[in-house]
Amino acid sequence: MQVRKSSQEVLLILLEQDLIFQHDIENKVCPILLQLSAPDSDDEYKAEAVSIICKMASMLSKSTVERLLLPRFCELCGDGKLFQVRKVCAANFGDICHAVGQEATEKFLIPKFFELCSDAVWGMRKACAECFTAVSHSSSPGVRRTQLSPLFIRLVSDPCRWVRQAAFQSLGPFISTFANPSRAGLYLREDGTLSIRPLTQDFDSGFASGSPAPSSGVNTSPASLTSSAKPVQREPELPVEGTSAKTSNFPHMGSSPDGPAENPVESCVSAGAELTGLSPETSAFSKLSDNSDFPISSYPGSDSWACPGNSEDVFSHFLYWRTPLPDISKDLELLLSEAGPQEDYCSRPGVVHNNCVARSEIQKVLDSLQEHLMNDPDVQDPSSASDNQITLSASSSQNELFVARILQSTDPGEPRNGTRDHLEADQRRDPTLLEENKSKLQDIIPQPLLDQYVSMTDPARAQTVDTDIAKHCAYSLPGVALTLGRQNWHCLKDTYETLASDVQWKVRRTLAFSIHELAVILGDQLTAADLVPIFNGFLKDLDEVRIGVLKHLYDFLKLLHEDKRRDYLYQLQEFVVTDNSRNWRFRYELAEQLILILELYSPSDVYDYLMHIALKLCADQVSEVRWISFKLVVAILQKFYSNSESALGLHFINELIIRFRHCSKWVGRQAFAFICQAVVSKECVPVDQFVEHLLPSLLSLASDPVPNVRVLLAKALRQMLLAKAYFRNAGNPHLEVIEETILALQSDRDQDVSFFAALEPKRRNIIDTAVLEKQN
Repeated sequence: MQVRKSSQEVLLILLEQDLIFQHDIENKVCPILLQLSAPDSDDEYKAEAVSIICKMASMLSKSTVERLLLPRFCELCGDGKLFQVRKVCAANFGDICHAVGQEATEKFLIPKFFELCSDAVWGMRKACAECFTAVSHSSSPGVRRTQLSPLFIRLVSDPCRWVRQAAFQSLGPFISTFANPSRAGLYLREDGTLSIRPLTQDFDSGFASGSPAPSSGVNTSPASLTSSAKPVQREPELPVEGTSAKTSNFPHMGSSPDGPAENPVESCVSAGAELTGLSPETSAFSKLSDNSDFPISSYPGSDSWACPGNSEDVFSHFLYWRTPLPDISKDLELLLSEAGPQEDYCSRPGVVHNNCVARSEIQKVLDSLQEHLMNDPDVQDPSSASDNQITLSASSSQNELFVARILQSTDPGEPRNGTRDHLEADQRRDPTLLEENKSKLQDIIPQPLLDQYVSMTDPARAQTVDTDIAKHCAYSLPGVALTLGRQNWHCLKDTYETLASDVQWKVRRTLAFSIHELAVILGDQLTAADLVPIFNGFLKDLDEVRIGVLKHLYDFLKLLHEDKRRDYLYQLQEFVVTDNSRNWRFRYELAEQLILILELYSPSDVYDYLMHIALKLCADQVSEVRWISFKLVVAILQKFYSNSESALGLHFINELIIRFRHCSKWVGRQAFAFICQAVVSKECVPVDQFVEHLLPSLLSLASDPVPNVRVLLAKALRQMLLAKAYFRNAGNPHLEVIEETILALQSDRDQDVSFFAALEPKRRNIIDTAVLEKQN
C-alpha cells in the first residue's frame, strides 16, 4: 500500500505540472485507472482508483473526463458492494461536476446525486450536503430551483443529526447560488466591490402575464462576499401556462426553458414539492394525481414554478402546507347540505360557496382536522415553524377564513378571487396578519429555503442540530442578503437582530466582522435605520466582538452621512480602553484605522478628538503600537497642512515638542526624532515651518545622554535630511548648523552613533535606501 500511495502522489504532481502529454494520459494513465476501478477489481484498489479519478479530473480537459472517466464515475456512484467507494464519489461530486460542465452534470450526474442523497449510509448523505453548493454552481437555474432545492430541503430534514448539521452549514452558500444581479440590482465588480444598478423590469408583472422574462445579461452567484465575480448565465424565468383550473386531475404542464416536461404529473409533483419543502420521492402530492379534486397553485412571482391555477392568487397559508390535507371534500359537502341555505350576504364575492357553514359546523371540521395537524411534524416541531404553516386560531373570524380557503380549494369550479377577498376582509379585522405574511415573502429563492434559513436562529435548532448553527447563519448572512437584494431585507431583518443579540459572543463577533459588507448591500437608508443601532451595541461589547467592528471601522463610517458620522467622534476614544491591557493588537488596529478615518472628518474635528487619541497611543507601553502611532501623527500633520490649517498644525507641533522632545523617558525623545524623520520623508510640513519649529528641537538631541536617541538622530540627519535637495543647497542658512551637529556625532563616544553619523549617503545602496524609507 505504501508503494501505491507514493506512486499516486507522484502521478498527481506530474499532472499538476503538466509533465504528461495528453496522448499518454488517455492511452496509458486512464486505462490503468479504469482497470483498477472495474467491478471485478479488488475493493481496496477500487477505492484508491476512484480517489485518483476524482483528484485528476480538474487537471484534465473537459472532453477527456467526459469521454473516459465520467461513465466509470457514474457507475461507481451506484456501487452497492463497497460504501467507501460511494463515499469518495460523494465527497468529490462537486469537482466532477465542475470538470464536465453544466450539460453533462444535468444529464448524467444529477440523477446519481439524487441516489447518493438517498443513500442508506448517513455518511454519504452528509458528504452530499457538504458538496451541494458546488453541484449547484454547475447546474442551470431551472434545475437548481425545481430539482436541487427540494432535494436540499430533504437533507435539512434528514433523520441523522450529522446530515442536518452539514446541510444547515451549506444552506447559506447554497442560497447564494441563486444570486441574480438583474433581479437583486446588486453587481460585483472585478475588484470585489458592489455596484448598484436599477432592476431591468417588473418581474412580478411579467410573470403574472405568463410571459417569460428576457434571459440576457450576466449575473454572479457568490458563495461569499469575498469571492470574485464569475459571470454565469442569467437565470431564466419559468413561465406559467394559462391552463384552466377546473380540471380534476393534473393537466399537462407547459414547456420549461430546459425543454418540455416528460411526465406532466412528475413535473407538478416536483413543483409542489418545492413549495412544500418535500422531495419528489416523498411528496404526498404524487398520491393525489388520481383522486384529488383541487389544483395546486404556487404563490405568484417571477421565479415561481406553478401548477395550473390562476397566477394572481395571493399568499395563503393553506397553499404552503408541507403535508397536504386528506381529501375531505365529501365530508364538507355533507356539512354544507346539512347547514341549509344562509343569508344573502353569504353569496357575495369572497365566499367560495353560495351556502355558508354555521360556526358550530366549522368547528366540527376544525376538530376533524386536528388529528392530521398533530401528526404533522412541522406543527409539532417549533424549530421549523414558519409563516408558511397554518396556525389555528381561536377566533371565529379566522376559523371562517380557514375553512373558506379549504372549501375554495376543494371546489375547482369557483373563481379564485374569493381567497383575495377573504384576505382583505381578514386584514380589516387584523391588519397585522397580512403584514406579517408579507414580511416573509420574496420571489428570488424558493421560499422553503428561506424558511429553513431563518429558523437557524431558533434555540431548538441548537439542541437538535448543532450548537454552532447560529454562527453558521451569521457567517453566511451577507451572502444571503446579497442574493435577496435590499428590496427583500425585511425577510432577514428579524433574523439579523436575533443574531446580534445572541448570547454567544462568537455569533456576535461574526456579525461584527461583516457588518460593513452588509451596509454596502443595504445602502445608506437601511444602514442608518437597521444597522447603526446594532453597530452601536457592538462598540460596547466584549473585545472579541469590538475587534470585528474596529478592523473595518473606516469601511463602515464612510457609508454614513456626515452628520451621523460625527456622532462617533467621541466614541472612538472608548477603543483605547480594552478589557485586557495586554491586548496591544487592539490598540495597534485602532491606530491603523485612524490613519484611514482622517479623511472622513474636518481638520477641526481631527484636532478636537482624534489628535488626543493619537498622542495617547504614542505613549503606549508596547513599541509596535507606538511606531504605528507615529505614522498616525505624521498623517495628522499632513491633514492640517494640506487643508491650509497651519494654525492647527503649529499647535500640534508645539504639543509634540512638549510631550516628546522634553519627555523624561528616552523612548519619548527617540520618538520625537523618528517623527521628524518621517515628516521630512513624507514632506507633509512646509520646509519653512519645519526648519523654524522642528529643526532646532531635533538638533538639540545631539547632547542627549542616551545613545539610542543619538543613533536615531544621526540616521535622521545623514540618511534623510541631507538626502533632500533643500538641505544640500550651499546657500541654505541651516546647512552649517546641520553639518556641525553631524561632525559632533561622528566623534561620539558610542560606536553606533559615530558609525551612522559618518555613513555617507552616496555610499548607500539604492535598493537599501528604498527599503529603509519604506520601513521608516
